Amino acid sequence: MNLNLPNWITVFRILLIPVFMTLLLGAVDNGAALAAVVFALAAASDSLDGYFARRRRETTVLGAFLDPLADKLLVTAALLALIELNKLSAWVAMVIIAREFAVSGLRMVAAAENVIIPASQWGKIKTASQMLAIMALILEVPGELLGRSSGWWLLMLAVVLTVLSGVDYFLHARDSLGPPATPEAAGRREESQGRSAELTD
Repeated sequence: MNLNLPNWITVFRILLIPVFMTLLLGAVDNGAALAAVVFALAAASDSLDGYFARRRRETTVLGAFLDPLADKLLVTAALLALIELNKLSAWVAMVIIAREFAVSGLRMVAAAENVIIPASQWGKIKTASQMLAIMALILEVPGELLGRSSGWWLLMLAVVLTVLSGVDYFLHARDSLGPPATPEAAGRREESQGRSAELTD
């Protein structure tokens, strides 16, 4: 299996996850700050691999699989670490992880019918909000509003966007899966299938 540059960047992001976990949970001097740097590096590389894949026209099936997998592994690892550190409630992690399972399952059902569900802007905004909230919780960013920390408010925003983006995927999937109910729905399906598949969600 030959890996191109974008795929190597994605693999590098996955390899950063155990480093991040060790720094955050281990007895390391300035571990939280170092973990935040590693997390930021991993998050930034997400845009980098996509850029090179488009620029070099090296979009592959392997890359389409690895890229969203790396994002989900990074976010899940961070959420579990924050629960271990008592900085995050388990129900928040459950909502976020459940959404990822649901959308991934939806994509599998669509793939079985040879249907592509393209990424939406909601998905990209969701991912950015999750990364920002996780960084704020790791670094314990100062500041309060109505008795709650800034990290808590960022986290609640991420939860809301996570749910909304999940609902958005399922609403748009109605036009892609099963027989179209109207000619307008059929037209939207053809337009959707004509777009390239970028699987980051």
